[in-house]
Amino acid sequence: MTATLVTAVTALALLAGVLTTLTTGAVRSGVRILLDLLTAAGLIRLAGEPDWNGLAGAVSIIALRQLLGVALSRPPAWSGRQSPARCAEDDHHLPLASTGETGKAGG
Repeated sequence: MTATLVTAVTALALLAGVLTTLTTGAVRSGVRILLDLLTAAGLIRLAGEPDWNGLAGAVSIIALRQLLGVALSRPPAWSGRQSPARCAEDDHHLPLASTGETGKAGG
């Protein structure tokens, strides 16, 4: 019973990760969902038949999840070098309107 549940959760983890990535375009979110559900599958495996192989598998999934979580939370190295936003069509960078030809206020 536990092995079937673990297999189902693992399959759903893969499906949820791929669907999240495809629908939102956010690879980070897809990987996070995948790793969270794989962690759940590892813990379910431990609840059913606790042995050293199951414990090693759960520990490795949790360690991988932590390492990838730290790596994915950092901004990309290239994010600070993006080009500036393009100007709007009606923005011609005109100077501020002056009040007179000489630039003096009043008349």
